[in-house]
Amino acid sequence: MTRERLYLFDTTLRDGQQTQGVDFSLEDKTRIAKALDALGLDYIEGGWPGANPTDSDFFAQAPRTRATFTAFGMTKRAGRSAANDEVLAAVMNAGTPAVCLVGKTHDFHVETALGIGLDENLENIRASIAHIVAEGREALFDAEHFFDGLRANPDYALACVKAAFEAGARWVVLCDTNGGALPHDVRKGVMQVIEAGVPGERLGIHTHNDTENAVANSLVAVAAGARQVQGTLNGLGERCGNANLVSLIPTLLLKEPYASRFEIGVDAAALASLTRTSRLLDDILNRVPNRAAPYVGASAFTHKAGLHASAILKDPTTYEHIPPERVGNVRNVPMSNQAGQSNLRERLEAAGLPVAKGDPRLAAILTDVKQREDRGYAYDSAEASFDLVARRHLGQLPRFFEVERYRVTVDRRYNALHEMITVSEAVVVVNIGDERLMSVSDSVDETGSDQGPVNALSRALAKDLGPYQAAIEDLHLVDFRVRITNGGTEAVTRVLVDSEDAQGRRWSTVGVSANIVDASFQALVDAITWKLIRDGVQPVAAPR
Repeated sequence: MTRERLYLFDTTLRDGQQTQGVDFSLEDKTRIAKALDALGLDYIEGGWPGANPTDSDFFAQAPRTRATFTAFGMTKRAGRSAANDEVLAAVMNAGTPAVCLVGKTHDFHVETALGIGLDENLENIRASIAHIVAEGREALFDAEHFFDGLRANPDYALACVKAAFEAGARWVVLCDTNGGALPHDVRKGVMQVIEAGVPGERLGIHTHNDTENAVANSLVAVAAGARQVQGTLNGLGERCGNANLVSLIPTLLLKEPYASRFEIGVDAAALASLTRTSRLLDDILNRVPNRAAPYVGASAFTHKAGLHASAILKDPTTYEHIPPERVGNVRNVPMSNQAGQSNLRERLEAAGLPVAKGDPRLAAILTDVKQREDRGYAYDSAEASFDLVARRHLGQLPRFFEVERYRVTVDRRYNALHEMITVSEAVVVVNIGDERLMSVSDSVDETGSDQGPVNALSRALAKDLGPYQAAIEDLHLVDFRVRITNGGTEAVTRVLVDSEDAQGRRWSTVGVSANIVDASFQALVDAITWKLIRDGVQPVAAPR
């Protein structure tokens, strides 16, 4: 059976930028656009030319993409022609092959927000779309508040989308702007538009996530006949976000009835880069990836219960809806005080440490893990530290270096501008074979801001590890979490550290102590040790 083409439209750089706390730089936009293009998106909406300097600069220096580069704007204003509206002209002057214009389709918004007549709004839609087409561009019309408008005044909402279609819009996109529509509303709305004369191959869907239904609404729209899906990476967007393309793409490719009915521009190789692409965006935003994110989250294929791990060992399909490698993710069988030997053997095999069933070392590892967790460690969230514990019992833990001592000081003082500042400084002394190395670092970043004592300690530890330095140059700390595991004056502190390297690999380590700095240092040492092991670095000599 010939599959129908389904088109993916990304609006991360425009609608995603409306997320609270998100402000893309020109460089950010360029990196994201290239990643989207490599993924196989059909359309990349770059922003609104003329709305702000960054968007204007981005269109002036637009990267070359296979995807259709799209500028966003609004329909012409009342009282002027499309050719003489300076706001529309700024959008057209961006020179993109496609232009997407938003227009009102809810009578309440036309009369209240725009303050114009319903017929005048229809003429604005017609004239604006016709102007884009006459200029030889592909026209898209975002039917703003469509589903709300359809409930309030169905005849008018349908007249608006028909006006855009008849004026030559390649795509008429039905927008759930307030995010309040439910799947049955979307299904009914798409079918009504098709019955009104706008064919499904000219219809798109744009949903928001205010009821946690953006992905479901998008899928329902496709099932009802829409053939373009709009969304953003990681579901970025105003308020609660937009439809998450990172969830939609694998669902459309791997789940029925979509997989057998439709073809999209993302192939299997690009799908395998999905996790990396999702985390690239988090890196740009300096955000911690959502561990529970479907498909790409660190916990998406994590099996903690012993019963589950035992079944996974026999056949992964027992508790996994897809193989994790299809989306570039990995299976994880974490260790915790709920672990059994099935979990342990699966986890060790995944780490390249196969141990035969019944080996007495398995019981020793389990006992150690459970005793450590009783003291506050959490190995289900720190798989790298667990690897090191297991390697120690198996006699496979290399001794790369030995920390002789470390010291951290915090100094509050006036700087040259007579501003009160806090600066942390760390000193770390390590032994590597017969060599003794001392490193000193402060916690001030390139902006002059103090990043705290743990940052200073991390910098000092990774500043000079002699023969191992080249192997850890690309290591950096991406997250730091602290929890007090009990109360009172003898409170125990647990620190979890997430690290990453240039290959995009992330790993978590844990430290526990009554002293937060000491707990942090344990986790940092584990992070470096695991990195050296993972990269196959050989110890130059045992520390003296």
